[in-house]
Amino acid sequence: MTHTSTPAGDLRDAFDARDLLLAADAEVAIAAARAGSEVVRDLYGRRLDRIDKGGGDFATTADLAAERAILDVLRAARPDDGVLGEEGGEQGVAGAGRQWYVDPLCGTLNYAHGTMVVAVNVALGGGAAAVADPFAGEVFWTDGQVARVRRDGADTPLAPSAAGRLVDVNLDAPFPNAPGFRAVDLLAHPGFAAGFRPRVVSSSLAVAWVAAGRRAAYVTDGGDLADTVHFAAGIALCRAAGCVVTGLDGQPLGEPGRPGRGLVAAADQRTHDELMALIRV
Repeated sequence: MTHTSTPAGDLRDAFDARDLLLAADAEVAIAAARAGSEVVRDLYGRRLDRIDKGGGDFATTADLAAERAILDVLRAARPDDGVLGEEGGEQGVAGAGRQWYVDPLCGTLNYAHGTMVVAVNVALGGGAAAVADPFAGEVFWTDGQVARVRRDGADTPLAPSAAGRLVDVNLDAPFPNAPGFRAVDLLAHPGFAAGFRPRVVSSSLAVAWVAAGRRAAYVTDGGDLADTVHFAAGIALCRAAGCVVTGLDGQPLGEPGRPGRGLVAAADQRTHDELMALIRV
């Protein structure tokens, strides 16, 4: 199947080129995430070519096509901005004062094996962001101040909650903070089992679920994740929703001169404190 790299369907109805140029950054992020989501839905279940990225990682033709669709929206709406794409790398205006972070299909392995747990992430550094769930028809978004979910054309405020005690833990390699921190050790800790119920989604969609109150927390190993295509959108959502967001060391993310270490996004301070008591980096 050949997919054109232009916003399609309901996106064409919602925006023309002039509308995009005049739209607020949050609406641009939403439109871009929805454009990528449409491609992901259209190609689901088809036989897709794989592009090896090394270390067991790969992209599919759906990842590439979704990124093209997202880039078309961003180029039309914000032609002077830079873009960092998961698949295409640095694009757009070199040295631009504003940069967008794009992960067109977070959960590629899930998707390639017929599991509908994926996210389309679009974030403007330090500003608006959107995380789309292609199969639930939801877009979680923020303008940097408030956090909402758009479903069936209506926006509802996101409300973090730790009531369910569900904590998503990313088990994907590599493990840069080992041996001080390994996710499997956290899962095996008696205190974790006593206080929380583990989940493993293997998509940054779970970070948006923390902002939405569907998860009590999300924990992942990693380096400095504040400005990455995988996590920038989810982190922006959680911050705008009022979650507690730090690295594995309990320190704020994105501080100049101090590289971050992984991510702990919690619905509230109590949940964050409980998790930090179990985490040793």
